[in-house]
Amino acid sequence: MGDVKVLGASLSLFCWRIEWALKHKGIDYEYIEQDLRNKSTLLLKSNPVHKKVPVLVHCGKPISESLVILEYIEEKWTHNPLLPEDPLEKAMVRFWAKYVDDKCVLDALVASRAKGSEQKKAVNSAQESLKLLEKLIEGKKFFGGETIGFLDLVVGSLPNWLRLLEEMEGIKLLDSKELPLLHEWAQRFTEIPIIKECMPKTEDLISYFRAQKNGK
Repeated sequence: MGDVKVLGASLSLFCWRIEWALKHKGIDYEYIEQDLRNKSTLLLKSNPVHKKVPVLVHCGKPISESLVILEYIEEKWTHNPLLPEDPLEKAMVRFWAKYVDDKCVLDALVASRAKGSEQKKAVNSAQESLKLLEKLIEGKKFFGGETIGFLDLVVGSLPNWLRLLEEMEGIKLLDSKELPLLHEWAQRFTEIPIIKECMPKTEDLISYFRAQKNGK
């Protein structure tokens, strides 16, 4: 199995998915918390290009970027698969995973930072992005079917983070009326033991980011 380390920040939505994947596979690992305001020599050495978390270090070799790390975990430890066997289905999962990071996360950030009339437009755009995920979960328990899969781990980092943005900026993104299926999925997903133990509470996220905003 080899030596496995995760360099992460416990309040980063991109880091949670790495721990979830390793726990799903039953892989023992050492978690090393990083202070992103005072980056460690280990982090700078492991990810000299982007200098950010998460980083998976396996047998001394670092792998960066959360989606790339998830792919590595899936290919290195093939038991308890997260991706479907069919090449087309696998490609679609990868497409939607990238959509989450490139579209849903970005749209939510824009909505949280916009002001006045522009914010309303940005919130509507973010909700439209999420509605496409709503269609994907229709008729299924999880994005992976009856059990969690690759896309569940990627989308799974959104709910608590979106609630943080809602609380901080007074907007509504993951509306249970507008997105009932996605809302129900989020409740099921966050109750899974391996997920719950690696996901900080919304109130902890709020406290942290308020302190950051106030320069503390």
